Amino acid sequence: MQLCVVGVNHSTTPVSLRGKVAIGTSQLQNALISLHNYVPQGIILSTCNRIEIYSLTETGFPAQSASINFLKAKANLAEVDLSPYIYTYHDEAAITHLFKVASGLDSMVIGEYEVLGQVRQALEEAEKSQLVGLPLLNLFRYAVRVGRHVREETGISRNALSVSSVAVDLAVRVIGNITRSKILVIGAGEAGRLVAKASRDRGATQITVASRSQEKASTLAAMLGGNWVSLNNLRQEIEASDIVISCTGAPHFVLKQQLVEEVMNFRREHPLVIIDIAVPQDVEPEVKQLRNVFLYDIDDLTQVTESNYKQRQEEIQKAIEIVNKEVQRFVSWWQALEVKPVIKALMAKAENIRQTQLNLTLKKLPSLSEEDRTYLDVMTKAIVQKVLHEPIQFLKKDHQKESIRLINELFNLKYTENSHKEVDYQCLPPSPYSSPLKGEGGEGDKINTSVIRQNRNEKAYPHWVSR
Repeated sequence: MQLCVVGVNHSTTPVSLRGKVAIGTSQLQNALISLHNYVPQGIILSTCNRIEIYSLTETGFPAQSASINFLKAKANLAEVDLSPYIYTYHDEAAITHLFKVASGLDSMVIGEYEVLGQVRQALEEAEKSQLVGLPLLNLFRYAVRVGRHVREETGISRNALSVSSVAVDLAVRVIGNITRSKILVIGAGEAGRLVAKASRDRGATQITVASRSQEKASTLAAMLGGNWVSLNNLRQEIEASDIVISCTGAPHFVLKQQLVEEVMNFRREHPLVIIDIAVPQDVEPEVKQLRNVFLYDIDDLTQVTESNYKQRQEEIQKAIEIVNKEVQRFVSWWQALEVKPVIKALMAKAENIRQTQLNLTLKKLPSLSEEDRTYLDVMTKAIVQKVLHEPIQFLKKDHQKESIRLINELFNLKYTENSHKEVDYQCLPPSPYSSPLKGEGGEGDKINTSVIRQNRNEKAYPHWVSR
């Protein structure tokens, strides 16, 4: 089996391109079905700062090119336009990357909590799709555990910031004191809630929430002692605002140049700060060209996040040490499971030979008593066990694919990589935590497999090979 991750994130890719490959929460199920046409098993991790495809396939399958083809189709881009921004990891490097992501070590805002929930959501959506098997699901389950463990054992997330709170901090840097500023938050989802809360925590008292959902907007506004408006009244609200922070998750521009230009003609010389943290972007980039409009997107948060990184440097090293230990723990468990089918096949072949030869011998010795027959049976079993002891110990200690191949060829076993489907992947590796995550079960607990299809009768996948 081979594990592969292909992705783009804030470090490699501008927000304009990330917006083209971004997959919203409501689109994840359809995207997973589409991904199934490219790789047999895959999980999609999509956040405002990254889109990553995790796939588990047979050795030799072109998982990297297949995942890139999926992203190309999603973004409607040629490979030459997308490839410079893509990163890939395989096997142990892919596991390390996921554990770092879940721990907040690969985030724009180091230590942020939101990404752990997003990894869990990716897992839940994959379970719901019934298109992903236990090995890949268990990898994400364990990643969630590691992410929680890192936050419990280090100060990486102490007084943690988020992209939303950093956006408000940027507004403070630009304007100064925001206690008298009127702030308009466009979007009443999780990001909007965090923006509004961060604004209030930093002293803002005039907060208005705009959303298509009256229920969400009014509920959030009531929590903060602010007001809510419909997106239909956006122009009037922008005219009266000092700061606009947009985070809707809409697939199209919410604020276009023409609308903002009309607003600025009315405002005359009164400047307007717009911070767009949505991916895809909410604000048409041409808005930046307008006089007295100061437009920032999510990639402009770098200066604030660099300061956060320096403050957490010592905790980052502690977190990396934990991640590295957990990677080795998981990899050892994973490799040991992959060896089990080979050992099973080796022992089965040896037992078949023993039984065949013993029966032939007993036919030639009809006068043997039942007790003597039992002695012969026990003796031949002991011989087989002693002969196989060292090869089996070698496999258990080594775990390398080349060693598995060598034993397979040396003993002419009937083992193939498809034999991994017989392995019991239902138990997670031993947990270093005192209590399991909610809904996970404890150490060695079985996972409910009733909703998981193992795809034993695999169909043809037309997009496997790179075009």
